[in-house]
Amino acid sequence: MFSLVVQMEVRPGRREEFLTGMAANAEASVRDEPGCLRFDVCSVADDPDRFVLYELFTDAEAFAAHKASPHFARWRQIAEQVLARQVNTPGELLVTHTSEESA
Repeated sequence: MFSLVVQMEVRPGRREEFLTGMAANAEASVRDEPGCLRFDVCSVADDPDRFVLYELFTDAEAFAAHKASPHFARWRQIAEQVLARQVNTPGELLVTHTSEESA
């Protein structure tokens, strides 16, 4: 499985705009893309303008389909306005253990 960890820093005063756009992107990704298995958005303690995303896809092709989706294009338009910095770290899921409840 293809994994992606994304570190993001939002411009001051743009947090709510970021959260609204990111929530729409994450929801549509899981709902509309069969290859998107997980899309978590996490805040960073003690810094309201920093976030970490964890995305999990069936494979690299599913991630490529994600990047070609209409909702991702809408997100990128928002991202250009709200993000100060973004670092993507792609990888492969090797081991997982979970006991989940819906957030």
